[in-house]
Amino acid sequence: MTIKIAVTGAAGRMGKTLIEAIDQNANATLTAAIEWSESPAIGADAGELAGLGKNGVIIVGDVNAVINDFDVLVDFTTPASTVANAKACSAAGKKMIIGTTGCTDEDKTLIADAANQSAICMATNFSTGVNLCFKLAKEAAAILGDDYDVEIVEAHHRHKVDAPSGTALSLGEAVAEGHERNFKEVAVLSREGQVGPRTDNEIGFATIRGGDVVGDHTVMYMADGERIEIGHKASSRMSFGRGAIRAAVWVAAQDKGLFDMQDVLGFK
Repeated sequence: MTIKIAVTGAAGRMGKTLIEAIDQNANATLTAAIEWSESPAIGADAGELAGLGKNGVIIVGDVNAVINDFDVLVDFTTPASTVANAKACSAAGKKMIIGTTGCTDEDKTLIADAANQSAICMATNFSTGVNLCFKLAKEAAAILGDDYDVEIVEAHHRHKVDAPSGTALSLGEAVAEGHERNFKEVAVLSREGQVGPRTDNEIGFATIRGGDVVGDHTVMYMADGERIEIGHKASSRMSFGRGAIRAAVWVAAQDKGLFDMQDVLGFK
């Protein structure tokens, strides 16, 4: 069975990558493409815009205009747009993949409400390799325990608007879970000035922005005399795109509920 997929943010860097990933997946086909209502890409052929040649899928400015044309919507856009799309998809019984980062707790609650009516898979990162790192970060924290200080360093391109990255925060949450602690109570998202010595339980973050870095993440477990690192470096957005379309094919077979990439990969 071929899954019909729509991509929103179709003219952006990630949108074009997703369209290419769909083209490479034998179980998926692009049937709709959406952009913001004032985008100059409205009316363009999505395949041609992605560098694949014309495929007859014309970019529109409203998901509701194509709501009957797809099984799964893939959304890597902005929190406000994603929440609106989740409401529209759940009302129409359409499934959804969400890779949008920077969502507030309120946004996440609204998305979870939408998942009560239809299946949604939401993840800060859809790369298979990164999701393996999530699993390893939790297990390492549980094994190493309190004898090791944990710091997370992430680097991204100059255009990224949120910090720390959603992936870095998910890595921190995995470490906190391994330590059986509340992440919000131990996370130190920035340091400046006379902050005093490091406390035993904190998980520190450092953020780097510049150039065209797709995404680098390193979790460091540091003790006297040794350091253990779990890291991932992305050289192409295609690792995210392939994972997202793999998740789209998987979520199409689910009834309803809120899932993540760990569910898709069978890590839970």
